Amino acid sequence: MRVLLVGSGGREHALAWKISRSPLVEKLWITPGNPGTAQVGENLDLAVDDLDGIVGFARAQGVGLVVVGPEDPLVQGLADRCADAGIPCFGPRADAAELEGSKAFCKEVMIRHRVPTATYRVFSDLNPAISYLQGGARYPLVVKASGLAAGKGVVICEDARQARDAAKAMLEDGAHGAAGRTIVVEDFLDGPEASAFALTDSRTFVPLESCQDHKQLGEGGTGPNTGGMGAVSPNPMMGARTADAVERQVILPTIHGMNHEGRRFQGILFAGLKLTPAGPKVLEYNVRFGDPECQVLMLRLKSDLVPLLLACAEGDLDGCEAPEWDTRPAITVILASQGYPGKYEKGIPIHGLDALETGDDLQVFHA
Repeated sequence: MRVLLVGSGGREHALAWKISRSPLVEKLWITPGNPGTAQVGENLDLAVDDLDGIVGFARAQGVGLVVVGPEDPLVQGLADRCADAGIPCFGPRADAAELEGSKAFCKEVMIRHRVPTATYRVFSDLNPAISYLQGGARYPLVVKASGLAAGKGVVICEDARQARDAAKAMLEDGAHGAAGRTIVVEDFLDGPEASAFALTDSRTFVPLESCQDHKQLGEGGTGPNTGGMGAVSPNPMMGARTADAVERQVILPTIHGMNHEGRRFQGILFAGLKLTPAGPKVLEYNVRFGDPECQVLMLRLKSDLVPLLLACAEGDLDGCEAPEWDTRPAITVILASQGYPGKYEKGIPIHGLDALETGDDLQVFHA
């Protein structure tokens, strides 16, 4: 089988590393890829938003599976374009990808289908938002850009001043561009975070092992939110009873609800959770593998990933065997340039990778 993987981050390097180990794969392309993915496949000079170029290449090369790593091309409709061309694609169509593309829509879906989540309000104008934030709001609370903001459009606010500044930055100053033209203001949920993943073809779902993502920049959960500074799997806070509750109260009603709304979800459903005293509650949904959670999942996954991805794309996941997992825990540690997640220096050479003995127990993924 010929596989085309779309993306260029650490998540895509981890997926490329795992896909390249499948005996089913004769050729793997990654577009645009990075220096790490070039070690396990062939990089292409196609941007993730070049939908015409990606579909045209896949058709010309007889690609049997397109795997979409990041959320942007899914929201833009890459899976729809692949379906129109008769090419199996791992990832949801645009109408289902709106679960991540619009936090406002995501909250509506959860409320309609009784998925546990924080109470919230949506604003597109600054004055009503400030009136609420200075009036009836309870603190702490969370201000979120509704659109795609690369994991950085979330501000936890301790008081009205912080909340007002966050709302103004998004709605008036354009801090996150179009992604912040609508904001979601929701109650702050207390408790440890958890990442729950499930592969699905819209009729069957296969839960993956649990993870915990460390979002904030500094030690001890301090500093600004980032795209993720590290992850562990399994999540030490998530036992069998909690995992069962997530499957029954979160994953199942969401997949069923999306079907009911005519937005059939195929791919991977990623629930960012808070494990509250009242049970697990959803912070947000993503429609792709997490980054850096994907890295620890791929290290622990003993089964061949490719049949699972293809089954999700083709609608026959019920014919797959349950995946096997390494029982040992895995950890991802992120190295970032000084100044991240704000402005930071780029193009700094990385030295010393040749001295590392990589294998099943240790991998260096390029982000």
